[in-house]
Amino acid sequence: MVDAIVTRISGPVVVAKGIGGAQMFDVVRIGEMGLVGEIIRLEGNTAQIQVYEDTTGLRPGEKIVNTNKPLSMQLGPGLLTSIYDGIQRPLDILRKESGDFISRGKIIPALDQKKKWDFVPVKKKGDEVAPGEIIGEVQETPLIKHKIMIPHNVSGKLVDISEGQYTVNDNVATVKDSKTTDIGLSSWWTVRTPRPVLRKLPPEEPLITGQRVLDTFFPVAKGGTAAIPGPFGSGKTVTQQQLAKWADSEVIVYVGCGERGNEMCEVLTSFPKLEDPKSKRPLMERTILVANTSNMPVAAREASIYTGITMGEYYRDMGYGVALMADSTSRWAEALREISGRLEEMPGEEGYPAYLGRRLAEFYERGGKCIVISPEERQGSLSIVGAVSPPGGDFSEPVSQNTLRVTRVFWGLDASLASRRHFPSINWLTSYSLYIDDMADWYKSNVSKDWIEHRKEALEILQREAELQEIVQLVGYDALPEPEKGVLDTARSIREDYLQQSAYDEVDTYTSIKKQHHMLSVILEFGRMEAATIKKGILATKISELEVRSMISKMKWTKEEQLEQLISEIKTKMKQQIDNLSQEVPN
Repeated sequence: MVDAIVTRISGPVVVAKGIGGAQMFDVVRIGEMGLVGEIIRLEGNTAQIQVYEDTTGLRPGEKIVNTNKPLSMQLGPGLLTSIYDGIQRPLDILRKESGDFISRGKIIPALDQKKKWDFVPVKKKGDEVAPGEIIGEVQETPLIKHKIMIPHNVSGKLVDISEGQYTVNDNVATVKDSKTTDIGLSSWWTVRTPRPVLRKLPPEEPLITGQRVLDTFFPVAKGGTAAIPGPFGSGKTVTQQQLAKWADSEVIVYVGCGERGNEMCEVLTSFPKLEDPKSKRPLMERTILVANTSNMPVAAREASIYTGITMGEYYRDMGYGVALMADSTSRWAEALREISGRLEEMPGEEGYPAYLGRRLAEFYERGGKCIVISPEERQGSLSIVGAVSPPGGDFSEPVSQNTLRVTRVFWGLDASLASRRHFPSINWLTSYSLYIDDMADWYKSNVSKDWIEHRKEALEILQREAELQEIVQLVGYDALPEPEKGVLDTARSIREDYLQQSAYDEVDTYTSIKKQHHMLSVILEFGRMEAATIKKGILATKISELEVRSMISKMKWTKEEQLEQLISEIKTKMKQQIDNLSQEVPN
């Protein structure tokens, strides 16, 4: 331990002298209150420290104690169902001990140190073990088995392993090679260091979300990265909550990074009440929440996304599919900007530090579908969805642009769609996914051979509608030729009967990929029949008034087991009613 003293204080940045022997990113305790900080710049024996707590009342001359350890977190049973702040302090325990506002200098273990867990070995004494190998399991929640793994730098023979009840600090096994290593129920990891993997796999399988606009038009791969930028009130948080609830992942990590307190409060109160739709158990049994509101210290906001992604990597290494929601990376970037300004670094565009793009890339690159380090070559995936809150909805600002450079999916939220009550308000003309070609074979094998063609056809109709809307604004709808009216009619059906989806309706909140295929096929088939009928001389308005139109709109409210019967009725009625209209045409 090396003592130093505070010489200067500038908001969350503190300058210390006499801190010889320190290393970059060492965690220190500052002053009489023991505030937690991290060294972010070293010059000789002078260090600049970002403090994770409010520095009000701190004075020059107070002592600083270096722990000689980087910011690390304890990983083990008990992470799931927990709600942490940006540096992995459990908020529920903090509230019990210090009230509604966190007392400064309060350090509480991230995991319950007294609770005993039932450890069940899957290896036996005398077995040879390698890095990453699973030696036992703990039933962490009814939904998730926690795998106890050999650390990455350890291998040898198991000289001791025994079943029983242990706390997170107890040793459950001993490995002997050139040296003897004890294996505990928990381990420690530096949050800024990515957990290594054997190799990354190509993104060939989609992360099914049950949200039609995402799964059909702009899918993200398992282990993929997506950005969801949008102005205030456009639905970023609701979209991310839908993904957390319905995405095809076993473990969810939700990071509320610098969001408004009332918004984060809604997440913290609603998530524990949500039911996991697959198991009918509480969703929190496979969820970790990291809450860092905008009124919390700015430095802890900067650390919060590293805390979240480290926990995500840990469960990925067990072989699980993990989805991480970061809401929002703009607030994290603002924290970088503030600390950079306090350090008097040369500002880049709009005052953000010059290394903003690199930091964003490093964060998103920690996602991926991987073969993790283990003898059996386990597969795991970590998908990252980052919300961006551009000021005034301006996507040309630095955080949005740097995010789009490193993510392969762009879900562009549109305030005008939100104001028209069209949710999810994702703009189909500006959004894109670069995973489509990689996943084409999966769709052909698991959904339908014509899935990609149907998607392309629907997008072309929506694009054509946008072009026609400009003409309509000039000359009016009635002046359009009948074929163009038919295009607008089909596009309206795609928008209202397919893309619009209610997060609060029991049936419409989630749509399986098979149901999506059937719904889109019916809408496009009706559009093709409408176009053919218009060519025969029938008015588009007459076709749009057909009874089958309302039946098509009922598909999204229909349960999956009843959908086949409804589609059969729609196809029969469609043919009958179109044929009846065609007979009205004079020879």
